[in-house]
Amino acid sequence: MSWIDALILGIIQGLTEFLPVSSSGHLEIGKVLLGNKMQDNLLFTVVVHGATVLSIILVFYRQIIELVRECLTFRYNDSTAYVLKLFLSMIPIFIFGLFFRAQISGLFNENLTLVGFMLITTSFLLVLTRFVIIERKNKISYPDAFIIGIAQAIAVLPGMSRSGSTIVTGILLGNKKEDVTRFSFLMVIIPIIGAYFIELSESSFIPGDNPGFLVLFIGFISAFITGLFACKWMINLVKKGNLLYFSVYCFLLGISAITFAKILDV
Repeated sequence: MSWIDALILGIIQGLTEFLPVSSSGHLEIGKVLLGNKMQDNLLFTVVVHGATVLSIILVFYRQIIELVRECLTFRYNDSTAYVLKLFLSMIPIFIFGLFFRAQISGLFNENLTLVGFMLITTSFLLVLTRFVIIERKNKISYPDAFIIGIAQAIAVLPGMSRSGSTIVTGILLGNKKEDVTRFSFLMVIIPIIGAYFIELSESSFIPGDNPGFLVLFIGFISAFITGLFACKWMINLVKKGNLLYFSVYCFLLGISAITFAKILDV
């Protein structure tokens, strides 16, 4: 892997992790279009995902510090309730990962037709935030947190946007856009960290196959900076309710993926 490859992949990872366009869908499309030259490298993958997690923590560090400080009082208050809701939202993805991991992994086999239909589904979900008006709640409830968690678990399908699915679900449940956006980003921190600790524990690094320090550094920095930008941009976009452009993008990309699947017979 060259430093240019690392730069491009880091930028793609940072942008698609937070914008509602499905990073997994882009990865599957990239595998096909690049003739499978975009092979996974565990060390590089861990590094760039670590960069995106760090960007979330930096954007929300004040809220995270406040939540930790309030929880350390060991009293039930708004902050401890919020943390409990975050953990409740993680249960569905934990169950999916525990019992259906092999089946989910089997879906990542360059199936452009599946990716295309999931991108189109994401497109329709994003449209709903523009045209559906629902009475707003003051705070996310425990049932809401669990349902948003189910949306996150379903979004493991290649082509389904995690951020798009969770934010749209929260809004349709009647929550304020800014509240559900913050919740959506905070709820993914532990699952991402947990998933990659599992990958690390089950895999072995082969020194000769791993990229050098410069490649890893460029991948990390590019993913971190673009992730920081995309996270803040997404927050502002949701506040304005302006996700229609991403809906159009996902729809066109979905149609293109299905068309390419027919042409390439994949």
